[in-house]
Amino acid sequence: MDLRRIDLNLLVAFDVLLEERSVTRAAERLFVGQSAMSATLARLRNLFNDPILIRQGRHLVPTPVAESLVGPIREALALVSATLTRRSGFDPATDHRTFSIFASDYLTFVFLRPLLGALSREAPNVKLQIRPISGDFIDHLRQNQVDLLITAREAFPRHIDFPNQELFSDRYVCAADAHHPEIGERLTLDQFESLPYLATQPGLFPSVAEMELDRLGIVRNTEATTGFMLGFFLLPGTRLVSLVPERLGLGFTQHFNVRLLEPPFPPITITEIMIWPQRNTEDPSHRWLRERLLALAAKLFGGAPPTQ
Repeated sequence: MDLRRIDLNLLVAFDVLLEERSVTRAAERLFVGQSAMSATLARLRNLFNDPILIRQGRHLVPTPVAESLVGPIREALALVSATLTRRSGFDPATDHRTFSIFASDYLTFVFLRPLLGALSREAPNVKLQIRPISGDFIDHLRQNQVDLLITAREAFPRHIDFPNQELFSDRYVCAADAHHPEIGERLTLDQFESLPYLATQPGLFPSVAEMELDRLGIVRNTEATTGFMLGFFLLPGTRLVSLVPERLGLGFTQHFNVRLLEPPFPPITITEIMIWPQRNTEDPSHRWLRERLLALAAKLFGGAPPTQ
């Protein structure tokens, strides 16, 4: 193939078209007209001698050739982007950058929320796209489709396959209505196992707490399952007990009629880490974000030794 025929913008358009699988939505994302995007798709078909997207019912689906090109083209675009960024450097006070971050509601509330206020002053053109952790997050990391994943190290043993760094630690504590009729100054193991239990499942996977309770052989009278944040709306006025990260619980007991109690079993701790694609390691803007998150963790929680 004659490289002189290739416009880098064609590869950008290919990536967006394959992600959106819609000419209209791809045009909106790239801020071009639909006719211009249709012309771009025609150029891509000519370049690769393949239809790229074919209609199947009411939807467009990629051809086998197009699917085989997704990974290599995204890697090539990421390499070009990283190379150009390294050459130009990064000034948070003036430069524009949008970071995509996978994080749970719990991490967004206790950790990323304070960062948003600081960024408006320190880096007014830096934006965060915070999304819940999806089932294909590993593919997103490998294909450089997300800048950072923040999660508990205990929940993701394969973190060692990627660059990562420790941020802060937390532990699980019990939570219940502040005037629970059956709980006195302390919660016993018999009470924990017999009272109706509110299990936690942040996103698609059970929490570290639920997995650890299973390992310890502690039974639960599970009545409902929800995310951490919603649990604080459900506990007041009920006989439910639950397990929540302590840092989140301390923030929410100020607003809800809920109290925190010491668990009647061995401590369950978690260590929150940030994980990123290898190609982003030397990127100046990405390195600035990681350093900013480390500084924030140290300020809020005393920090943690790096484990990169």
